[in-house]
Amino acid sequence: MSQTKTATKEHLKSPDRDIQPTKLRSPSPPAPPSRAASLVPPSPKSAAARLTSPVPDSLSRATPAPDPSKPSTPAPPSKDAPPESDLGDDDIDTENVIDLETFTQILDLDEDDTHDFSLGMTEAYFTQASTTFTDMDNAFESKDLPKLSALGHFLKGSSAALGVSAVQATCEHIQHYGALRDELNDADLTEQAALDKIAPLLSRVKREYAVAEKWLQDWYKEHATPADD
Repeated sequence: MSQTKTATKEHLKSPDRDIQPTKLRSPSPPAPPSRAASLVPPSPKSAAARLTSPVPDSLSRATPAPDPSKPSTPAPPSKDAPPESDLGDDDIDTENVIDLETFTQILDLDEDDTHDFSLGMTEAYFTQASTTFTDMDNAFESKDLPKLSALGHFLKGSSAALGVSAVQATCEHIQHYGALRDELNDADLTEQAALDKIAPLLSRVKREYAVAEKWLQDWYKEHATPADD
């Protein structure tokens, strides 16, 4: 395996959940594909079969199914994230959840039309996201803001590596609020104010993830050639 693929896989390794978050002062750009994530070895099943497993209970309870009337292939996304004051639960742009430039760079690491390498990364991301959402819910219930900040930072990085830009942006807000910072207004927050800001984002990020997950599943079902047995 090439050095690029090795570096790409290392980026998605599970984080140390006890590490304290780093306080950031401004949003960071998406990580390059060379920092992408570490994934389990791909299974011999076809791409379609590997992407049709049931959604874990922890995610399906919190995330409504994406609207089937929406187009499966998005237009190139806007580079401008919505301002924090506009982060509601009803303004999700279902057509711009994937950064196509980053996703295409990940596809360039594939050696053939099976897209086995990038598919393995995608499958591992699905697993990581589901686990992280459960951890976020538990941290919110216990009002553990440092944990929320660390989890937001982790899922932000994993999402950026694969080009899941909507999830990346929302997780960055969770990261800042968990560190008791309102970066939009350059102000510190009380613990209760931070929790009040994070609460709607936990719902929003799961909805954004559900749209991104469906987009990725549909892409591999349409474009990935099944590997020979």
